[in-house]
Amino acid sequence: MKKKGALFATLLLGASMLFGCSGGDKTTTEPAKETEKEQGTIKIGALFDITGATGDVGTPYAEGEKAYIEYINSKGGVNGYKIELVGQDYAYKIPEAQKLYQKYKSSDKVAAVLGWGTADTEALRQQVAADKLPFFSASYSENLKNIKESPYNFLTAASYSDQARSVLRWIKENHTGGTPKVALIYNDTAFGKSPIQDAKDFAKEIGVEIVDEQIVDLKALDATSQLLNMKKKAPDYAIIQQTWGATATILKDAKKLGIETQFIGLNWTTGEGLLPIAGDAAEGFIGVVTHAFPYEDLPGMAEVKEYLASKGEKLEDKNQKFIQGWVTAKILIEGIKQADDPTTGEGIRQGLEKLKDLDLGGLAAPVTFTADNHAGTNQIRLAKVENGQFKVFTDYFGY
Repeated sequence: MKKKGALFATLLLGASMLFGCSGGDKTTTEPAKETEKEQGTIKIGALFDITGATGDVGTPYAEGEKAYIEYINSKGGVNGYKIELVGQDYAYKIPEAQKLYQKYKSSDKVAAVLGWGTADTEALRQQVAADKLPFFSASYSENLKNIKESPYNFLTAASYSDQARSVLRWIKENHTGGTPKVALIYNDTAFGKSPIQDAKDFAKEIGVEIVDEQIVDLKALDATSQLLNMKKKAPDYAIIQQTWGATATILKDAKKLGIETQFIGLNWTTGEGLLPIAGDAAEGFIGVVTHAFPYEDLPGMAEVKEYLASKGEKLEDKNQKFIQGWVTAKILIEGIKQADDPTTGEGIRQGLEKLKDLDLGGLAAPVTFTADNHAGTNQIRLAKVENGQFKVFTDYFGY
């Protein structure tokens, strides 16, 4: 009996070991298959302006977007997925933007798009809605806030109109000596004209007088005639909707003409790239700040520093528009992280709509998206050029 009992115990132990080994193989292989299933690539399309009319600010912005995607991939991607950015220079031309968009959608099968200009973004928004592809433009056109017409467009900074309203509110509250008189200087593009009517309407509402409007081309090298016409109206302030190049032309010509008007530019006028081309004519210029300067000591700069160090670069090598592109890509990635299905535009949209007061470490105002509102924020700061550097002098505020 003892021998039989011992034999039975040995057989039982062997069976248990065999079962245990079999169960162990199953436990180790199934998660591996599941992980393999979860891994894949999420493609994001990108429209860059490198060589077009807004390439002065478009180039560092594109570099920032590409840098953040590279950074997030170096950290293992997003929930097991690698992010592939499919981007190309469209030179600020609407037909080329439409052509590239169709390629991204049909051939590359992207799940979202990082866009650029106002005219092309507005031209594409119906297609974007039909294709259900989340679209993050560098345009902050007020028109894109209409969620019924633009259900897949997301604004990651205050709209141009909200920027202008906030500037007008600041003028109203800080001006002394009667009703403030304001001129508007902009270019004859969808981008340039975007905030103008809203600015005029809001100025009338709060008791600010718009006394003049002047159009200056994005590539203008001379604005003397426009500024002489403006000078006749003697505005206390002039709000500029341009990029660095035209803004520098305006400021230099204003200095030559002895114009004492206080110039205040919306976000694309602002940044380090303005300073070397405007020179000392930039002194005293006030700019709208939607995104941080690299030299600001903010928590969100840690990731940027880490990425740049891996490339042998430093924050001093970059400018504010690089940070702006970095932040835009980061917000999209945060939405992808929240998506139940990050491989589809519908899934990413739902993920983005879960973002509430997204903390960007001070690199930009926190953003919130809901099913009813894709305007992430209306908050801005103001900075003034002093001794050749933009110095922020307000906290974030709205109108």
